[in-house]
Amino acid sequence: MTSTYRQQPDVAADPYPNDVTAYRGGVDVDAPDESTQVLRAPTAATSTAPPSSARHDGEGHSAGRGSTGQLVSEVVTDISTLFRQEVALAKAEVREEAKKAGKGAGMFAGAGGAGYFALLFALLAVMFGLGEVMALGWAALIITVVLGAVAAVLALKGRSTVRKVHPAPTQTVETLREDVQWAQSRRR
Repeated sequence: MTSTYRQQPDVAADPYPNDVTAYRGGVDVDAPDESTQVLRAPTAATSTAPPSSARHDGEGHSAGRGSTGQLVSEVVTDISTLFRQEVALAKAEVREEAKKAGKGAGMFAGAGGAGYFALLFALLAVMFGLGEVMALGWAALIITVVLGAVAAVLALKGRSTVRKVHPAPTQTVETLREDVQWAQSRRR
C-alpha cells in the first residue's frame, strides 16, 4: 500500500535562492498547491502516518505533538545551517574582493613598470639631446650627477621621516594605562 504525504521542506536547501523570479509575494509559484499530493515511497522515517490528532500547519510542521527536545534540535539545526550559509557567503564575497584587489595590484605594478621605462627613455632622450651640443659621455655624466643628487635628497628626507617613527603605539599604551587605573579605582 502506498501512502500519500505532502512533501516536507528541505531544511538544508538554500534559504536565499538565486532564482527570485520563482517567488511572488513570498509564495513559491512552482510548488504544488494545497490540493496536490506528492506520492513518495515510504522510508524508515516516513513509514508511519502521523497521528490523526496531530495538527499540521501549511508547511508540514506538527503544531501540537513535537517534544521540546525535537523543537530545540530543529532550531539548532536551522541556526547551524544558516550560520554555515552565511560563512560560505562571506567567503565568496572575500574571494571576489580579493580577485578585484589582485587585478588592481597587477595594474599598479604594470603602471609602475611602464612609468619606470618612460622615465628611463626620457632621461636617455635628454642625454642624447645634450649629446648634440657636447660629447655623449659628458651628457651621460651630467644626467648621472643630477639623478644622484635627487637620490641623495630623497634618502635624507626618508631617513629623517623614519627616525620620527615610534614603533610602540603610544596612544594605545596611554589608553590602556587609563583603563587599568579606572578598573583599579572601581575595585576599591
